[in-house]
Amino acid sequence: MSHRIKDLIKEKGYTQQEFADKLGMTRVGLSQLINGKPSYPTLEKIATALDVPMWQLFASPSEVQKEIDGGYKCPNCGHPLKIKVE
Repeated sequence: MSHRIKDLIKEKGYTQQEFADKLGMTRVGLSQLINGKPSYPTLEKIATALDVPMWQLFASPSEVQKEIDGGYKCPNCGHPLKIKVE
């Protein structure tokens, strides 16, 4: 998970220091937090600060889309379903 949060920080255009400042903590504190086991309220705070749904802290939309593309089929006809993740 920690690499996903780091990726999101970069994708949103923050440095780790800028994002730590946004959360009101030190860069070292942020690093320890995302490399440790953050609590649910902390994950909510990070997701809110990054303006993403919490699930994106664990997987990218493309990873989820790839999983969906590989497995969902119409129960009536058996054709693959196309599902778009936003």
